Amino acid sequence: MMFWEMKRKKQLLSKEETEAILSRGKTGGLGICGNNDYPYTVPLNYAYRNNKIYFHCAREGQKIDGIKENNRVSFTVIDKDEISEELFTTLYRSVIAFGKARIVTDESEKRKALQWLIEKYTPNHIRKGQEKIENELHRTGIVEIEIEHMSGKAGKDELKQK
Repeated sequence: MMFWEMKRKKQLLSKEETEAILSRGKTGGLGICGNNDYPYTVPLNYAYRNNKIYFHCAREGQKIDGIKENNRVSFTVIDKDEISEELFTTLYRSVIAFGKARIVTDESEKRKALQWLIEKYTPNHIRKGQEKIENELHRTGIVEIEIEHMSGKAGKDELKQK
């Protein structure tokens, strides 16, 4: 599959900067193509590991139906979004990733992804989080996105301020 090249190459972030944004980001926007040809975008929490994005969800619903219909997805993370009134611009850094989503069914894979989410979002409550995993694993859905292409971008005025 061919992906578009960024027109403003000077604003392209390095692979390391792009991965750092994915690692530290708190919320990402999942874009799905399914659902009767209507796009569907939803914000969610996620974990990024080894060129893959993981998130938890219900085992049934619009996200799962959309992924079953078309597993090609996009995922966007906004790292900075600050209006500069005096410059008439937005100072921003963001990442967009494209990949194929897979519904994880293996319990050990699900457990590992949930552990990563707990470590990221509730590092002061690991033990309680592990108990929650064991109590709710059977009814928790996990989706893995294997990234095929990603790019990070910063606004030109954001780059000047660096």
